[in-house]
Amino acid sequence: MFGLGATELIIILVIVIVLFGASRLPEIGKGIGEAIKNFKKSISDSPEIDVTPNNNDKDSKSGGESKS
Repeated sequence: MFGLGATELIIILVIVIVLFGASRLPEIGKGIGEAIKNFKKSISDSPEIDVTPNNNDKDSKSGGESKS
């Protein structure tokens, strides 16, 4: 796994515990898990954003008023 042994992983875990604290680790894990889940979902789903141009552009440029 990326050339890391058990000793290196333990050192990284200790540094993370010191930086964030033991009480915040479950919150961080939950956030990372949700981010990965949302990322996978967004890749597999089709895009939901409709980017088709509006045909009412002519009305918006003239202020929507008719010239008579």
